[in-house]
Amino acid sequence: MKLTVRELAVFSMLGAVMYASKIIMELLPNVHLLGVFTIAFTVVYRKKALYPIYIYVFLNGLFSGFATWWLPYLYLWTVLWGAVMLLPRRMPKKIEPVVYMLLCSAHGFLFGVLYAPVQAIVYGLSFQGMLAWIVAGFPFDFIHGVSNFFCGILILPIVSVLRLAEKSTGI
Repeated sequence: MKLTVRELAVFSMLGAVMYASKIIMELLPNVHLLGVFTIAFTVVYRKKALYPIYIYVFLNGLFSGFATWWLPYLYLWTVLWGAVMLLPRRMPKKIEPVVYMLLCSAHGFLFGVLYAPVQAIVYGLSFQGMLAWIVAGFPFDFIHGVSNFFCGILILPIVSVLRLAEKSTGI
């Protein structure tokens, strides 16, 4: 996946937009546009969407610290990227927004479950301890999933803008 200078610039900006959106929305716990951007970038850029996603992950670690909380970020967004990659490229226009919104929502609801294995390993939790950690996080995952669903309404408008931008540059 060789990148052009233009792609490097675009993906860097998109990763920075992801990070900036997270910082701006930190006032609302577990409400953010990261799933929205991950899905939109994957729909438009497919495999190359990993570049802005991991630029975001790197920026997050750089500015907030490469600590144990950051380790799951190395795969959390890739799980969502992979789920989008498995979806058919051409879906009926009527179900497309609902599918993307539900997928974004599912990632939010499952965030704690996906996050838990690394926490269990790092902190030496037993399987039961890991399950207790997951259960304790359910209220936060509920907020995350519901907010991701409603934020997911922005996925297709972002996809449209990105496709228009790509078309206008002749790529």
